[in-house]
Amino acid sequence: MSPAKRRGVLIGGALLVVAVVVAAFFVLNGGGSTPEAEAGATSVESPGAIDPHSAITEYLQDLSENNTDAASRLTDAAPAAAVALRDARNTLNPSSLTAKLTVLQPTPAGATQTGGTFSFAWTLKPGKVWTYDVTFQLTQAGGKWLVHWAPSLLHPKLEAGQRLVISTAVQDTTAVADRDGKPLLISGSGGLRAVDGDPAPLLRSALTGQVTAASGGGFAVERVDTSGKSLETLFGKASAEGAPALVSSLSLAAQNSAQAAVNSFKGSAMMVALDAGSGDILAVAQNAAAGTTPKALNGLYEPGSSFKIATSVAAIQQSGLTAGSPVDCPGVATIGTRTVRNEGFELGATNLQTAFARSCNTTFGQLALDLPADGLVKAANELGLNADYEIPGINTELGKVEPAASKDEQVEDGFGQGRIQASCLGGALVAATVASGKAITPRLWHELDTQVVKGYSPPPAAVLGQVRTMMRAVVTSGTGRAAAGAGAVFGKTGTAQFGDGSNATGWFVGYRGNVAFAVVLENSNDSGPAVALAAKFLKAL
Repeated sequence: MSPAKRRGVLIGGALLVVAVVVAAFFVLNGGGSTPEAEAGATSVESPGAIDPHSAITEYLQDLSENNTDAASRLTDAAPAAAVALRDARNTLNPSSLTAKLTVLQPTPAGATQTGGTFSFAWTLKPGKVWTYDVTFQLTQAGGKWLVHWAPSLLHPKLEAGQRLVISTAVQDTTAVADRDGKPLLISGSGGLRAVDGDPAPLLRSALTGQVTAASGGGFAVERVDTSGKSLETLFGKASAEGAPALVSSLSLAAQNSAQAAVNSFKGSAMMVALDAGSGDILAVAQNAAAGTTPKALNGLYEPGSSFKIATSVAAIQQSGLTAGSPVDCPGVATIGTRTVRNEGFELGATNLQTAFARSCNTTFGQLALDLPADGLVKAANELGLNADYEIPGINTELGKVEPAASKDEQVEDGFGQGRIQASCLGGALVAATVASGKAITPRLWHELDTQVVKGYSPPPAAVLGQVRTMMRAVVTSGTGRAAAGAGAVFGKTGTAQFGDGSNATGWFVGYRGNVAFAVVLENSNDSGPAVALAAKFLKAL
């Protein structure tokens, strides 16, 4: 993860700078659809401030930190404020925002209300700075001071039900196309909007932000009503023809198929698909139960037995095994000081391919224990789980694999139940690496380059050849048989317990042809539904 990401860069990539009178400039990166507080970064037990000056300055400071959730809690209408603040930040996607407190009215002793003004200066593009003054009110409740929320805190003319949008063209024109030239976003009067069906809701902010950044001189900030009808141009001027469409890596067909698949699941479901040849991100999908936080791109989970792909790479490369090597698969085994169990089965004397296909924990715990201390980390590195990329518009995390702190932990890491973590995107990248035999650089755009912050080198071809054979056996005769009807699918299932062990995340990681994918189901307690969703996705392509 790059330093910028550590400071909280999220979808949209905007940098906000808030200047407050009597306070220093607060500079932090961000601009995404997910406020930092949603990840547990900030906790406020009692909202509000002890005095009016603190209330407004803390509100502006939270905005500077891109923590709209915390800022909203300093208002007297937190849910409405959070939605509006997040929407404005994502839609306008500023390169910087300066908010300066200009007047704070004196507060007589015993008063419960006061107010003042501050100025906004949105730098929307180089040389395009939108400035105006905002009047605010403060109110006291329960002994604490809060900012009185109203849409006019974003712009003086903004009323209930209205919002700010960016428009780059007067006439409807394609703003973002998929890799086959099919429209994804349309620009016109009333701002940018998704095509019918809203095929990539999780990426809408990312796509919109890049359109604004690439729009040249022709763009305007408009005030629109609840239907999206433009009421007034507040700043700038849209182009008569619009800028040339940006070409994304997404495939409309793959995106629609992935979204339909996850939407068919009642619990929290997410899916990412990559082109193993080009690195194109073909689809990123989450259902409503998974929420709007882009967990498919950066949420880290224990990968469970899907991590046996890495353990197999390590065992083949470092211990000299092959898919046909003899191994033992007891139902229960004491490995080191850990008691390891399979899910109600034992195979006895078998081979590595069968143990992999049936997902034998006792086999892979022993394989991990026999490796050097850095054996699993080396394999994870070669599969890209510790790589890092800066992809314009989105914040990604692939995984986190570190040396085990003890031999017992190394055993657990062997079947993905230690401190190993991976994201849905990371799982898809692992599958793409196995499928292609090369390092994958994921990309969301054809015109905008992905920056490789930390790259990787794939395992040797001979090693991957063995792993492919084993992944195919998962579908033909193992735990992934439910995907057999979707063509020549290669994969690995996984079920990862977490917390107190009463719940588990379900995984299916794999590929068919050049389409690599990962499915993650939160709290599904079974990998079977993940296999079914992957099969549904592949059959629809």
